[in-house]
Amino acid sequence: MSDESTQDEEIVPGVPTEGWPVLHLFYHLGPELNSDAAVKALESASGGGYQVVTAALIGHKADFAVMVLGPDVLRLRKLQSELWSCGLILADSYFSLTEVSEYARNLPEERRLPRLYPVLPPEGKRAFCFYPMSKRRDVGANWYMLSYEDRMKHMAAHGASGHKFAGRIIQLITGSTGLDAYEWGVTLFGQRIDDIKDVVYTLRFDEVSAEYAEFGPFYVGIVDRPEVALNYCMANFG
Repeated sequence: MSDESTQDEEIVPGVPTEGWPVLHLFYHLGPELNSDAAVKALESASGGGYQVVTAALIGHKADFAVMVLGPDVLRLRKLQSELWSCGLILADSYFSLTEVSEYARNLPEERRLPRLYPVLPPEGKRAFCFYPMSKRRDVGANWYMLSYEDRMKHMAAHGASGHKFAGRIIQLITGSTGLDAYEWGVTLFGQRIDDIKDVVYTLRFDEVSAEYAEFGPFYVGIVDRPEVALNYCMANFG
């Protein structure tokens, strides 16, 4: 057998060469929901290199959020199927990969690794927000026509604004170009719900956001253990 065929056999298509797949799932509660089975599926998916974050959501877009990340996308897909069989009705989803952006390639290892292999949810930060975003390609405001130096300057200013929220906000930006409808997914964890509002409002005044950013829907809620988060969502059932 050739070396080439041996290498091909070692490739696992659902495992990135760097970082982890990340799947956000947003659910409504169906009338046939088996909450015990859903909790069991979520707990079984956590461990062995995989992490599961659950949240009770606010508003009409969805009731219950699941964020699952780990080495192989097929394990994430398995959890999605298990939750469907428990009677959770999928309202929306988003798929992305953890990454280190091109503007942060020179970061020291101790700052790069948490972006590729984060530990979630962060302690003491139960306020949750997820939204997707892209950079504009409009005439006169095309991010991808800027030079690397100009893009780097804009992102440095954007990062400086975000650093003002150190201790209040933990942010995970994941890449989704070619994987979903937008180019990035942004997951925020805050101490309080108004921390989420404050950081998003502040960052929108940066030139990179004001001129070049396009945002998708926002999902906001409170992180808790699967059984507790589901219980909040089920308060009006039965």
